[in-house]
Formats: sequence, structure tokens, C-alpha cells
Amino acid sequence: MLLTRIKGPRDLDRLSQEELDQLAAEIRSFLVDAVSKTGGHLGPNLGVVELTIALHRVFDSPKDKVLFDTGHQAYVHKLLTGRQDFGGLRSKGGLSGYPSRAESDHDVIENSHASTVLGWADGLAKANEVLGREDHHVAAVIGDGALTGGMAWEALNNIAAAKDRPLVIVVNDNERSYGPTIGGLANHLATLRTTDGYERFLARGKELLERTPVVGKPLFETLHGAKKGLKDFIAPQGMFEDLGLKYIGPIDGHDIEALESALQRAKRFSGPVIVHCLTQKGRGYTPALEHEADRFHAVGVIHPDTGLPVKTAAASWTSVFADEMVKLGHEREDIVGITAAMLHPVGLNKFAEAFPNRIYDVGIAEQHAATSAAGLATGGVHPVFAVYATFLNRAFDQVLMDVALHKCGVTFVLDRAGVTGDDGASHNGMWDMSILQIVPGLRLAAPRDAEQLRAQLREAVEVKDAPTVVRYSKGVVGPAVPAVGRIGGMDVLRAPGAEVTRPDVLLVSVGALAPMCLEIANLLDKQGISTTVVDPRWVKPVDEALAPLAERHRVVVTVEDNGRTGGVGSAVAQALRDAGVDVPLRDFGIPQRFLDHALRKEIMAEIGLTAPDIARQVTGLVAKLDGRYDSEPAAAVD
Repeated sequence: MLLTRIKGPRDLDRLSQEELDQLAAEIRSFLVDAVSKTGGHLGPNLGVVELTIALHRVFDSPKDKVLFDTGHQAYVHKLLTGRQDFGGLRSKGGLSGYPSRAESDHDVIENSHASTVLGWADGLAKANEVLGREDHHVAAVIGDGALTGGMAWEALNNIAAAKDRPLVIVVNDNERSYGPTIGGLANHLATLRTTDGYERFLARGKELLERTPVVGKPLFETLHGAKKGLKDFIAPQGMFEDLGLKYIGPIDGHDIEALESALQRAKRFSGPVIVHCLTQKGRGYTPALEHEADRFHAVGVIHPDTGLPVKTAAASWTSVFADEMVKLGHEREDIVGITAAMLHPVGLNKFAEAFPNRIYDVGIAEQHAATSAAGLATGGVHPVFAVYATFLNRAFDQVLMDVALHKCGVTFVLDRAGVTGDDGASHNGMWDMSILQIVPGLRLAAPRDAEQLRAQLREAVEVKDAPTVVRYSKGVVGPAVPAVGRIGGMDVLRAPGAEVTRPDVLLVSVGALAPMCLEIANLLDKQGISTTVVDPRWVKPVDEALAPLAERHRVVVTVEDNGRTGGVGSAVAQALRDAGVDVPLRDFGIPQRFLDHALRKEIMAEIGLTAPDIARQVTGLVAKLDGRYDSEPAAAVD
């Protein structure tokens, strides 16, 4: 196999055109086989095989910087830079599903949030200029809908201002992000895909006119002098050139020879250049091409021949939300949905099918989505913006100043909250409950099971004068966790016997961690430690009944799937201080550090967010209060 002979990018230099085509076929076969076993981003990588080969033949990585936005289209890049062991892809100790500096010097940026690469490229090009590195180049690949993000256009505005600073921008135009890319930019790129280049038009015109006596040559020169207007009519790439960016394309993104020619021309140019490449997401794999929803953007473990899942998926948090949104849509005509290019991943596809005139896909533009939602609310409807928890970070100012300040009734539904695992540091939803704690008037719900998700979503959309947030985990929704009582607005999940006059521990359980918290209580019970377990349901604001309840216990413990700094535990501690309740409090959550990719359960064990770990520490805390801390060790908790 040719692929096994590629240990680094320069090994590509020795291959003939025929061998390069063979290598591309081998890479596609490898990707289907490998990713079908582990899961991962299959469709995007099948679409960039020839493009990545051409990039590494033209540019000299790692001296030249080759950047990918978004990073999920970098599997081929990994293969060509010496990383061909995909057996542990996205698993602990294995390859990351995104570029990773820890893996290779060829990886420059690993933040997998979209639309950032042009900002990085701008800075790297400026650094080359400042340090006089004229033989260093920067090539930024932006695709899968990332050009719909506002950051990309802010960067383009700055890049275009320096007409003599070399920078190659490769637009990987596959017409898609997760699903088909929509909006004005998408329409513009579609126009470029379907019109002949003006240079070709002028070449044909020149040949014809030069044969015309007397008037031919002057007429051609007039037309060529006016080519700006003609060019916009024939091939409206003028939008880019109006910014001062040289445009090359569209180029067949699966023709290695054509790609190399275009990239070489761009590399030699002394200013910023856009190379527009047309690629096909899922290319070479029939099940992906026939999957119109997202062309196998991301898959779990699948059968490589059929593309069908190996295991039948159980009901997920996302599917529960999806079904309830459709019910709400039938009941209320003022409910509308918003997605930032993730209609299917966040579960709004069912709502879109039922109410096609009440769904808005704004592209990869979370900031715009939040402010547009404020406008929708001000206009008299109730928008539900469903987004991954990690991506709401990008729209914080809009949540604060546009939605909350204006007291707009907008519901934010945060999917993939907490530790998500195999997608790595940038995809863990571990910041939302900390960031949102400081937003005045905002209410935040963390449902513990499917029934509570349905109930709290309905409660959220009833709020008309403030933002509401409903957040839940990734993956399968667990079994129902029934309440045994209610105190204020909090559900009591476990209570000590009536004979216990002052229980030892008040355990505040947040969201989907309820089953674990009940397990903690059972372990503590074996140590003779009495425990009350409550689910606040709405974790912001802190329920007024919590402080009096805490005062009747010896210790308060909070457990949350969120960063410890500024999270629910911190809010509860402040509420107790404000109420003058002087009870020891211990908060358990995610440490404020970037977590490497691994299975969720592996990460939870690594950070000590498991029932035995927490029970052991709470046992020691109670023992210290009893005066047994120094005289005898706390009993082991199994």
C-alpha cells in the first residue's frame, strides 16, 4: 500500500499523478474502515482527501502553517503527517478527533469551534511579516459552513487591508456544515459554482473580436478595461475581490493536479488569495452520499458496508427534547425554533418538518442567533434557541446585553452539557452554569430525567420577561428518578427516617447526576451517615427554601456536572452566607482545566466525580465534625 509508505508530507513529493490518485483511494478506504469501528467525523474527511494531499505537496509543513477550520476535517492531514494508528481514535490515549499540538508539530490550532481559523491565519501572517520570515507561508482551510460565522468576516476585513501580506485562504466549499449550508453567502457560493469564469469568457471573446476588422481590437480593450463590471455579471466572485482579495476558482476539489496548480499560483502571490475549491462531503462512500441529512458528518460505530449503526440507540436527551418541541409547537403558534447550523444534532429537525415556517437556521453564528432571538421575542413570539452548551460561550454578551437587559422571553436549550468525553476539551459543556450565574434575571433549569426535561421546558417557555435556560447531558437519558416530596420548588429525592432529628448531610443534586447522588447517599447510609437528597430543578436563582433546609443539617454538599468555579456550589454557598446560615459546605464538580478526550466515565473517574470518591470525602468531613478525624480513620467506602 502507498499509504503505509507515507511517514511525512515530503514523502508525497516522490509520487506520480497516477500514484497520487491511488493514494487518495487508499485513504478513503482506510477512513471508512477505521472510523466505522470507532465513530467520528467521516463525511467531512472523505471530502478533503485530494485537497489535503495537494496542500501538503505545495506547502512545507510544519515550517509553513496549514490550518483547518473546523478541525474535524483534519483526519487526512493526520494520516499524511505520520499518524496512521486510528485504532484508538477519540479514545483515552489515542488520537484526538481534532488537530492536537500534543500529537504533532504539524498541528497548529486545536480549538474546534468554527470560524476562528482566519483570525489565527491573520495573526500568523503578521508574525511572519514582523520577523521577516519571507520563506514562511500560511494556508488556512475554512469549510463545512464555517464562513457563515461572523468571526470569519471580521478576519477577512482585516486580512484584505494588507494587500502585500501573503496569506492563502482555501474555501472548502461542500455546500454544507452539518446539513446543507444556507443563507446569502451560501447562495453566493452556489452562483460561483454554476457560472463560467470571466477569464474564460474573455478569452473566447478576444479570439472572436481579434478576427473582427477595424473595431475588434478597440472593442476588446474596452471590454477588458471594464472587466470589473463584466466580471461581476459573468462570475460574481467580485464580493471577495471587492474586499481586496485575489480570487482563484472555482477549482475541482477532487482534481489533485488542478488543486496543486491553483495553490502554487496562490503561494507565489504577494498578498492574500482565496482559492475556492468545490468538494463533495462523503465522497467515495455510497451510504454517506445517500444520507441527505448530513452525509455522515459524524457517526457512531457502523457497519462499513451498509453504514448502518451496529447497535440500536436508546432514547437520548436530544430526542426527548425534539419530541416535546413538536408537541409545544402544536399547542402554541408563537413557539419558533432557532439553530446555528445544527438542525439535526440538537433535535430541531422534527420541529422543522412539522413547522417549516417557524424554524430559523442562522448558520454558524451563535451571537446573531441570540440577538435575533431577542428581536423575535420583542416582536411577540417565543424563540427556543437549541445549541451545544460549549457553543453558547460564544454568545455571552448577546445573552447578557440583548436578551437579559431587555427582559426578553427567550429560551436557550443547551445540549451536550457537562462532560461530553470523546470530542475533547473544546466540546465539554462545563462552563455554562458558571457563566450564566452572573446574568441578572436569567433562570436556569437542570432536569434530572426525561419527565423533568419535558416539564421544565414547558415551564421555561411560559416565562415572557426574562431569558430561561434548560441544559442536559449528551447521550442516553437515564431512568426516571421519582421525587418523594417537595420543599419549596425543590424535589426531595431521598429523606432520612422520621427518627432522625438533624440529618448529617444535605446533598444538593444537579441535573442528570441524580442517580449518582442517590448512590452516594446509599454509601453514606452504610457508614451511619444520614442524608437528605434534593434536586433544586431550577438551579438559578437558588431556591429560597434551601437556606432554612440547610440550617437543619450538619453539612451541605453540592454535586454538579459543571466547573466548580462560579458554579451551582458557589451560588449555594453565597445564598447560605446571605441568609446567615453557617453550615460547612463542600462543592463537587469539574476542575477548571481542559480535559483530554476519553470516555465520559473515564473522565469522571479521573476527576473524582464518582459516587465512591465523593462518599469517601463526605465521610471524612463528617468524621472531622464528630472529632474522629485525627483519632481514627474514616471507614472505607466501597
